[in-house]
Amino acid sequence: MSSYCFGIDVGGTSVKCGLFKTDGTLVEKWEIPTRRENNGDKILPDVGDTINNKIKERNLDKKDIAGVGIGIPGPVNGKGEVERAVNLYWGFKAVSKEIEEYTGLPAKAGNDANVAALGEAWKGAAAGAQNVILVTLGTGVGGGIIVDGKIVAGEHGAGGEIGHAMVLRGEKEKCNCGNHGCLEQYASATGIVRVAGRKLAETDEDSVLRSLSNITAKDVLDAFKAGDKVAIDIMEYVGDLLGGALSGFAAVVDPEAIVIGGGVSKAGQPLIDCIQKYYREYAFPSCKNTRMLIATLGNDAGIYGAAKMVL
Repeated sequence: MSSYCFGIDVGGTSVKCGLFKTDGTLVEKWEIPTRRENNGDKILPDVGDTINNKIKERNLDKKDIAGVGIGIPGPVNGKGEVERAVNLYWGFKAVSKEIEEYTGLPAKAGNDANVAALGEAWKGAAAGAQNVILVTLGTGVGGGIIVDGKIVAGEHGAGGEIGHAMVLRGEKEKCNCGNHGCLEQYASATGIVRVAGRKLAETDEDSVLRSLSNITAKDVLDAFKAGDKVAIDIMEYVGDLLGGALSGFAAVVDPEAIVIGGGVSKAGQPLIDCIQKYYREYAFPSCKNTRMLIATLGNDAGIYGAAKMVL
């Protein structure tokens, strides 16, 4: 019986690493820099080195280690291969295979948001739930879908790309993905700022936001919680689009819980209430009372989920 496993979460600036017991106890966590120069060719060798060093440092026997799970910012197919990961400057990479070669341990790779969803379903906000939708509201909108305790990755590794569900026809601005009207264009931190600019331009109502030169999503959320009328309109608009999109995903997945994570989720219960109101309005009757929760693992969701992938 294996006693340990590693969970690795590759980000644009740092790689988060965790050594876990197979029951989910985090033994130690640490970080190494993500070296993106030369098309990121040092990233996976660095991960291999840090794992091998940790095994030596703790006098572990490789026979006692179940394997390495690794989350990557980009679509990952069923073989643990990435066609490209833009933020890492990667083209094609056989991630699982490379990690196995560097460490001599079994390895599994997955998309970082899907892996974070698995973490929240295993040891986070939705601990113990088998069917979960996670949506992360950060610079972009990420997502992960867990069905029967497993990540839904899909044919191209694009399963759970909630941020790129089309929610608004007729949008003139382009999303980062090249399409128009994606959820990410309204519900991410940058999206909330875009919506705020538009709302402020189309009304002359007084708002604390008018006195700010560079509005951030946090400004909008703070004003929303303080009862600022324009900020409330902005977040009602965002909540409508997000609640509607989640109701569509729920009709397919029928989740036990929907978990909201990412920087925007720091706004807490008022944000949840705003999304849930619209979600309930649009959701299929059987799904209307699905629990909506704030993510609890924060930046550790990725290493927990990566570890769970190999177990």
